[in-house]
Amino acid sequence: MATARAPRRFYRCSCFCSENLYVVRYGLHVRFRGEQQLRRDYGPILRSRGCVSPKDFQQLLAELEQEVERRQRLGQESAARKALIASVYHPARPDVYTLLQDAALAPEFLAAAEYSASPGADLQGLFQWLETVSEEKRVFRVPVFTGPFCRALLEELEHFEHSDMPKGRPNTMNNYGVLLHELGLDEPLVTPLRVRFLQPLTALLYPDCGGGQLDSHRAFVVKYAPGQDRELGCHYDNAELTLNVSLGKAFTGGSLYFGGLYQAPAEPLEVEHVVGQGILHRGGQLHGALPLGSGERWNLVIWLRASAVRNRLCPMCCRKPDLVEDEGYGDGFTCEEPTTVDVCALT
Repeated sequence: MATARAPRRFYRCSCFCSENLYVVRYGLHVRFRGEQQLRRDYGPILRSRGCVSPKDFQQLLAELEQEVERRQRLGQESAARKALIASVYHPARPDVYTLLQDAALAPEFLAAAEYSASPGADLQGLFQWLETVSEEKRVFRVPVFTGPFCRALLEELEHFEHSDMPKGRPNTMNNYGVLLHELGLDEPLVTPLRVRFLQPLTALLYPDCGGGQLDSHRAFVVKYAPGQDRELGCHYDNAELTLNVSLGKAFTGGSLYFGGLYQAPAEPLEVEHVVGQGILHRGGQLHGALPLGSGERWNLVIWLRASAVRNRLCPMCCRKPDLVEDEGYGDGFTCEEPTTVDVCALT
């Protein structure tokens, strides 16, 4: 008699609670282990950015301590929100919770995925379906969703935003948006998008970054609007690869900009958003978002992860990960021995 296979366990690295804490006021990511370490490592740059008085520093210290505590509670609080939403929330668009259908996807995206999965597919052949935004930076554009699906998804997201349901921050830098696994959209939308459609493309585009070995993700929608988040500082993602899809609405400004691989942009490459189209890039490609001019901008962001890559080196602390139990996909680490793969961050 066959026995059921135990669900795969994913973990996070312990550095999540001490590395890459973002201080919006000073536009700085910091490592935080305590007051003395903060003064020693960041005193000069903090003073140069306006953290001058003892009151300024004590306020910063309190904010960092609060952020560490928030990160420590994150997994359990997220699981509790997801359970509550599943039990009492009534969607406006139940159709977006059904298993992803081809009709929701742009014809070019379907063609690109079909070609990529075909025998003999190669990179040059794939380029007929993609726009190469930057060959040097390996940034590509591809239509992903149809207009009607973008509008349906946005309608559901706005309905949830206006509900009295609890909401978690999309990530450590954005304050407004939705975590898709909490809303129940991971299984019907994001997982099939990753497994059926994205992985064939990324296996050709990014074989050295684990593009053919994606086994988890973190997906969220970010919102930019007047009086809320308007821009995003330069950063890199906790992912091997990232897909960023514009969902709408009407807006001006807010373009993405890209620098080098783990290098600040001396001459940044600006990339405009096009509704329904996605930008694919390496997670380590430094990037940010320019200030919104007017309107509202909603984007679906999927951090694509390959444990075969990150099990060897955590992209956030650049050390072998110190594994900590977590909910769901965690941060994409596993206890398994990875297969041999070149680590993108080291190329």
